[in-house]
Amino acid sequence: MAHRQLTSSVAARAAARIASTPRRCITIKRSFSSVVPSVQYYNFCGGESNDPNRSSFHDRGRRPFSTAAQDVPENKQEIEFQAARPDKNAFQHTSSNSETRQLLDIVTHSLYTDKEVFLRELVSNASDALEKLRHMQVSGEVPASDEDIPLEIRITTDEASNTLTVTDTGMGMNRDDLMSNLGTIARSGSKAFVKEMQMKETLGPENTPDPFGSGIIGKFGVGFYSGFMVADKVDVRSKSAMDTEANPLVWESEGTGTFSIAPLAEDIRQDRGTSVVLHLRDDMAKYSDESSIETILKKYSNFVGFPIFLNGKRVNTIDAIWLHDPKEVDDEKHAAFYKYVSSMYDDPLSHIHFRMDAPIDIKALFYIPSFHQEKYGMGRMDPGVSLYCKKILIESKSPDILPDWCRFIKGVVDSEDLPLSVSREKPQDTALIGKMRRALTKKIIGHLSKMMKKDTDKYKEEFYREYSFFLKEGICQDHESQQALSKLLYFETSKGMNGEMISLEEYVSRCSPEQKDIYYLYAPGRELALQSPYMEVFTKNNREVLFIYSPIDDFVMTNLKEFEGRQLKNVDSSDIDLGDMKDGDVKDDEKSSESNNNVSATSLNQTQSDELCAWFKTNLSLKVSECKTTNRLSSSPAVITGNESAAYRRIMRMVETSEGGVEAGAMPLPKQTVEINPNHEIIVGLYSIKDSDPDLAKVIGEQIFDNCLTAAGLLDDGRSMLPRLNDLLLCIVKSSVDNSTENTENTDDKSKETIDKKDSDT
Repeated sequence: MAHRQLTSSVAARAAARIASTPRRCITIKRSFSSVVPSVQYYNFCGGESNDPNRSSFHDRGRRPFSTAAQDVPENKQEIEFQAARPDKNAFQHTSSNSETRQLLDIVTHSLYTDKEVFLRELVSNASDALEKLRHMQVSGEVPASDEDIPLEIRITTDEASNTLTVTDTGMGMNRDDLMSNLGTIARSGSKAFVKEMQMKETLGPENTPDPFGSGIIGKFGVGFYSGFMVADKVDVRSKSAMDTEANPLVWESEGTGTFSIAPLAEDIRQDRGTSVVLHLRDDMAKYSDESSIETILKKYSNFVGFPIFLNGKRVNTIDAIWLHDPKEVDDEKHAAFYKYVSSMYDDPLSHIHFRMDAPIDIKALFYIPSFHQEKYGMGRMDPGVSLYCKKILIESKSPDILPDWCRFIKGVVDSEDLPLSVSREKPQDTALIGKMRRALTKKIIGHLSKMMKKDTDKYKEEFYREYSFFLKEGICQDHESQQALSKLLYFETSKGMNGEMISLEEYVSRCSPEQKDIYYLYAPGRELALQSPYMEVFTKNNREVLFIYSPIDDFVMTNLKEFEGRQLKNVDSSDIDLGDMKDGDVKDDEKSSESNNNVSATSLNQTQSDELCAWFKTNLSLKVSECKTTNRLSSSPAVITGNESAAYRRIMRMVETSEGGVEAGAMPLPKQTVEINPNHEIIVGLYSIKDSDPDLAKVIGEQIFDNCLTAAGLLDDGRSMLPRLNDLLLCIVKSSVDNSTENTENTDDKSKETIDKKDSDT
């Protein structure tokens, strides 16, 4: 006869339920053992049973599958419940039954994102059982027998019977353990074990010779039920290490709300420890395949601290070297581990191995590959760092650990203190993750800065050449790290040789004391940059200019704005001040000699310059918003200043094109500010013909403007100049022909005069 001891309060609730049950469900005294000998059936919070020999919760004292730990206290009152007659009408749903079955359904079908996670959870449980036994053995709290059995995890696949078995040689469970650990949802036996050991340490530290808790993985008490995601029946065979004489037991459930506990059949062997047998559903047969299971084990549980054997073959052969002292890990181990975490064949360029205890305890190991794949047209890379908790994979290629610009970094981050979601698939505390992210980013930047100073050649030639794009992306996206990242950049300059690069700190150290800004010029290449009209004033004043060659560099300068208190200025800015003459100033001797309206052979005076500027605004009114004179030019007739970024305009046109093409006028160029050089021969000549030959003057003015756009990189399509250039060439050719004809006629006339003179003399 089945007996169950309950407290008086539990007994009262049970009696109330019996009283509220229809009379046909009132128990009829009959020995439970006469129905099913040696087997006890229990209901998960009153779950319905399909076995005709199993009565409802109202008829028999089944252990509820509760949602919290229900430990039976002392002073128990014994109440005997007996089986009812096999009456199918007696099986009814109750509210508590429905709620608990719904909770079980959520745990097994809605809690986890990927079904394959069930194996990670079962292996973690097995590891916890082994860790508990190891601690108990060290503390001398378990019998000395079976010490020759190794602490290991054995996994067996059987495609014929469509089963998967996970076996450990750990603590094992007796009947009460099976009831409390497997019969209660969200009760973590591992967590309870850690609390118990912590209590013992508090009461008497001398009784805890071995550190505990660091190897315990379980926390929430729901991982075991993930097995029902892939199995329609689960058997748990277990033999407790605390009672070597007791016979092993078997816990069985179909995940429908009831479970049973019985002695294990004698023809089935079960040594110390636990075996979880999953009877897989037909549509989950892939989990009885050895190769599939091996892939999952290497993904999630490759660093479990105990040996894992799959069908007799060791699976977890790689050591979790990130937990070791960084000084103890040699280059050979780093190379092997890098190839594992990165799935790449090269050797790492550098590694970052460290521990930190703020904001939480963190152990991290990062690698910088010798190359990245994005430049080969392979698409944007996924994050390369995975999140672990106590050597168990929590999130592969986590996007939350590092900022996006660090996606070229490969490695792992492990934290025992990391708050996790119940499914252990995502970190939970967003604010804490943000702090950890900033701390890890600071470590990476610090490592790169150290490499830059101590091994400059390696940094420039290997790292910067390969990964400068990511650093620049970080400046544009990661505003918290902008200034730190800016110190890692290198640029060519106007005073350096081709290919010679300096950092921003070096540029500042070379500036004259009166220079307050940092100047840069965007151009397609070095030669074009040196020939740019914007460089004339800087060359004349011996000022160094940074050369940037890619559109992202222009974005970097725009986002960075300043460096160590100095403004970053594009050389095409209208407010450039190098400390010499102001715009529009004309030498005093030129003013005095050119006070009238006559055109000088070398320059225009202020009045003439103003007239020409007004002419520009009138004849190019759709293109020019302002025209003024400048002293920044020496060999160029004009430039435009204060214009929008050429790189930005180019990228926007690319975006427009990718979205269906850029129609004429879809991105009109705004009106520009033109600065003319009053000392240039073209400008002086244009002033001379603007009234005598207005058509030619307008063509020349338009060509000067387009030349300015070309110098600034703003001319969208150079083919628009071809008709005008052809007209100008035609004018030049006609003028040359006319001059040639005139010269010929003059020569003929002179020859005739000479002949006539000779005849007269004769």
